Amino acid sequence: MNASKASADKEFSDTERIVSEEKAQLDFSQSMSYGDYLHLDEVLGAQHPLSPAHDEMLFIIQHQTSELWMKLMLHELNAATASVAADRYADSFKMLARVSRIMEQLVSAWTVLSTMTPPEYTAMRPYLASSSGFQSAQYRCIEFALGNKNAAMLKPHAHRADLLSQVEAAYRAPSLYDESLRLLARQGFDIPADHLERDWTQPYVASPEVEAAWLQVYRDPYAHWDLYQLGEKLTDIEDAFRLWRFRHVTTVERVIGFKRGTGGTGGVSYLRKMLDVVLFPEIWTVRTAL
Repeated sequence: MNASKASADKEFSDTERIVSEEKAQLDFSQSMSYGDYLHLDEVLGAQHPLSPAHDEMLFIIQHQTSELWMKLMLHELNAATASVAADRYADSFKMLARVSRIMEQLVSAWTVLSTMTPPEYTAMRPYLASSSGFQSAQYRCIEFALGNKNAAMLKPHAHRADLLSQVEAAYRAPSLYDESLRLLARQGFDIPADHLERDWTQPYVASPEVEAAWLQVYRDPYAHWDLYQLGEKLTDIEDAFRLWRFRHVTTVERVIGFKRGTGGTGGVSYLRKMLDVVLFPEIWTVRTAL
């Protein structure tokens, strides 16, 4: 009996110890918690609907999460461009692949927003005043980093010196494609001098010589494997970016038709023009030439 009692007492003592340890592990008053690390109080407290409309919460969260994804996209895109400039192929490939996956998330976000019907959006639209996604500084930095340069797109950010500085930096820097062409030149391909050193604020102009260089790469991919992989990563990005733009257009048309945008743009008519913008032209024309 004594041995049995001692065993029971030990088992009870072990159980108490385990319970006590578990309680200690669940006490985050003295250490960093999940919410602390992610600053969830600030993130989850950043939604402030202005209208009585139930659906405004969807509208706010969709755009806020898109801005968070764009922040990560810029983080990856800028690092990838720097890696291409430094001939660090492997690093750039990983980052560029991630950029394409982020764009897939942004495409999916439009699917959620498209559940908002025209009457639901109309109920909250007056409360938006002149605010518009057109004014997103991060989106503009992405456009510029991908080579779609337009001086007029600096104006929407002129009221905020800090944002204007960020957008101007992207506007004046060589794009991902500019650095890719410089890389081709460093690998011995004949790239025109005016495509290697130019005014980076000007829109890119396609070149037969650049197409010829990519054609060499694509005709013998195993001899130029890294450059071939770079070309395909660029293709992936533009492919995903086109889908992102297309879903934007269709969602806007579905919700507001052909009304003007809150930021003063033509709405759908403006967005449709963006569908015709080609970021990496020779990457696409080379397919016909093969």
